Amino acid sequence: MNTHLGRAVVIAAASAIAVSLAACGSSEDVDGRPDGFAKEAIKVGLLLPENQTARYEKFDKPLIEKEVAKFTRGKGEVVYANAKQDAAAQNAQVEAMIARKVDVLIIDAVDAKAIAGSVKKAKDAGIPVIAYDRLAEGPIDAYTSFDNEDVGKVQGKALLDALDALGDKAKDGKIVMMNGSITDPNAKQFKSGAHSVLDGKATIGKEYDTVDWKPENANANMAAALAALGKGRIVGVYSANDGMAGGIISALKAAGVSALPPVTGQDAELAAVQRIVAGEQYMSVYKQYAPEAAAAAEMAVALAQGQKIDGLINQIVDSPTTQGVRSVLVPGIALTRNNIKSTVVADGVYTVDEICTDKYRAACEEIGLK
Repeated sequence: MNTHLGRAVVIAAASAIAVSLAACGSSEDVDGRPDGFAKEAIKVGLLLPENQTARYEKFDKPLIEKEVAKFTRGKGEVVYANAKQDAAAQNAQVEAMIARKVDVLIIDAVDAKAIAGSVKKAKDAGIPVIAYDRLAEGPIDAYTSFDNEDVGKVQGKALLDALDALGDKAKDGKIVMMNGSITDPNAKQFKSGAHSVLDGKATIGKEYDTVDWKPENANANMAAALAALGKGRIVGVYSANDGMAGGIISALKAAGVSALPPVTGQDAELAAVQRIVAGEQYMSVYKQYAPEAAAAAEMAVALAQGQKIDGLINQIVDSPTTQGVRSVLVPGIALTRNNIKSTVVADGVYTVDEICTDKYRAACEEIGLK
């Protein structure tokens, strides 16, 4: 899947979405009313996968609600449920959304394969389905996420940069790869992207697929890697996200590793940003959730109103069950100590006060974050 994007492409796609939806109000009669305006009192079902990762409740949900309100002039309703990492519960939530007669579904699947039957049930009930953040299987109508292979490449390149900075010390050492859950298709793409950069340039001592992305499982895996390789031989850790990075760093500290090796991450969670400030975590991937959420909400409104979305997309991707899925993909940004102010602070994700609590104030001042 070739999904490498530049900012200009994403901005152009977002502009196209806005223009297209602005025009929806004067298009052909969608809901039978003589004034010809698209139905605005729609129900958008939103199913998110878990609440251990901070992003879903803090960013994705409110951003999608805001965009749905924007494009329905405040008349649209978002019906929300969180599966708390339970695929069976999420399937039941789809059934409940069908019973509530939502007009469209946005689903971030706990398990991309397990959700396929529920996606088909929704489609059979006449409900369009948008896969959000993870490419769900089944007859989905559209997909929006980040350029996942590119995210893995960003992480891998950052880790190589950190190893280069260590010089000779890194040449004879080994890295540990802590990938995400095998039930998440994104994890496979992050892993593929990272391997495309790291293979042949770093020695991988141990590699794990982490069950359910859980920090405690990453912690246990890291403890096993330390026991197998020896704490003095590990020169870097590829961690697919920030939650796992926290578990990995805890394991390193518990083993008495004082000079922490560079550890990657993803999602720019507040705790991870603080670890980056403190020099405990090397980097994260900052993913601008606003464009992803906006794309999902805008496509959802258009589909619920019976509008075409072909002009809104910037990529075509294939899932194991569905070919030619219309998609909007957004690139990620490597977040390090050097660009916290120009990224997550400038974009209003976190304030300096939120990041620079008493524990981190001195480190913040050291990098000019005040």
